Amino acid sequence: MSISASMVKDLRDKTGAGMMDCKKALEECGGDTEKAVDWLRQKGLSKAAKRADRATSEGIIAHCVKEGGTLTVLVEVKCETDFVARGEKFKEFAATVAERVADTNPAGLDDEALNLRELLNETISATGENITLGRFVRMRAENGIIGCYVHANGKIASLVDVKSAAPAGQLQDFAKNVAMQIAAASPLALDMDSLDPALVEREREVYRQKAREEGKPENIIEKIADGAVKKYAKDVCLLDQPYIRDDKMSIRDLMQQTAKAVGSPVSLGRFVRMQLGAE
Repeated sequence: MSISASMVKDLRDKTGAGMMDCKKALEECGGDTEKAVDWLRQKGLSKAAKRADRATSEGIIAHCVKEGGTLTVLVEVKCETDFVARGEKFKEFAATVAERVADTNPAGLDDEALNLRELLNETISATGENITLGRFVRMRAENGIIGCYVHANGKIASLVDVKSAAPAGQLQDFAKNVAMQIAAASPLALDMDSLDPALVEREREVYRQKAREEGKPENIIEKIADGAVKKYAKDVCLLDQPYIRDDKMSIRDLMQQTAKAVGSPVSLGRFVRMQLGAE
């Protein structure tokens, strides 16, 4: 039978489910509204809609590694409480989302190709909490591997593109250690050339003015500003940062050491740091 807009609206008013879900329920149940209500309840769609406005400030960052470490995905999956975030049902759902993103390469997490609607609503029904999907990153290495690190609590994760012709097995430790560095030290850019020029100039100006207020001679103010910018680069540029496992060397030193060990040039490309709930 034909499903009218008024029938869909009536079912939505009764259940709070989405328009498309209501239409599908009516189609599945031959237009019988009461049967459609039960159909939505069985699928967990009615409950899911009622929870849709509840805040999701907890969750985890799920990851999926494919193709020998050359393709890696991070996905932010959020729920209401840390208790649910630590549960197996929620973790299984998050892992499935990450795997489907890896396999599908979607434009967004609402992409129909991911086929997540029913699974999402089932998980909401099973956990009793609202669940939302946040950001995702899908990174593929063209020449080398993707380093991946996920903190033990699942709330911070990072990826880095390690470029080298060396075998993947020889790069794994380096790639993971650099990813760990990114998670721990939050670099803003790979090196000074990659930094936003406005940020660099802001640092220069701060130290120019500071030097003037301290009465420093004009002929050395630029040198003071240059020194301050170099110090700033050590804080925010990945290659210049002190290595978290040995602060006597920089990440650049570690990269050069690795290149020598594997007998092939090694460089770093794009990197991403994701923290649950952070922009």
